Amino acid sequence: MGLVAEFEITCEVLPFVSVIDDLSCDGIDLEMQLNHGDTPIFLAYVTGAAVTEADAAFDRASFVGQSTLVGRAGDTLRYQVVPSVGMDAHMGEEIDDLDGLRGLAEAAAIIDHIEVTPTGWVQSGWFADRAAFDEFRRFWQDEGEFTLRRLTRDGEPEPPGDGLTDPQREALRTAYEMGYFDVPRGASLDNVAAELGIGASAASERLRRAQTHLVETTVASTWPPLPD
Repeated sequence: MGLVAEFEITCEVLPFVSVIDDLSCDGIDLEMQLNHGDTPIFLAYVTGAAVTEADAAFDRASFVGQSTLVGRAGDTLRYQVVPSVGMDAHMGEEIDDLDGLRGLAEAAAIIDHIEVTPTGWVQSGWFADRAAFDEFRRFWQDEGEFTLRRLTRDGEPEPPGDGLTDPQREALRTAYEMGYFDVPRGASLDNVAAELGIGASAASERLRRAQTHLVETTVASTWPPLPD
């Protein structure tokens, strides 16, 4: 089963980072059209900026070869941006593994949303399996900084916030406030279960699942794979 992930990449030489740094706006979102050889075409959605300011910011960006305003909706401007060079040429001086960068374009993944930040990109998309996701993760851990925000299996309802269910969040908060995680413990599992109004085995299972989820979506995603 595939995975759906949202993650932040810290790498200030990524395309359009210089644009958002140069432009006073509410945000820039991107779509990449990868069927244009080595140089993908971008659709850039600029929110909260005047046309003249956005045009000038694109003109000053070395990555941008041509930018064309193709539409607007409310205060969002839609541009088609043709890069002056491919991403490997643009980022070549800052990226050590250019073959790995090119390989990401052929990975079993579909990146359906990119948000530009002053320090890089926030990406979200679909990955065929954990190996495809780990290819992205390992590359950006090596070349910049990678922070996982959310990881779920394809087809599962998208979890709110941290991805915990309401009962799991309630169990964690109750256990924490009662001192269950203190050393030494200020409350027993039976105490926590009684406060939640459930049995001790159900409380244990709820806490275990909550803790496992938090580990899998935070620190576990940054560990290198175990040797075979």
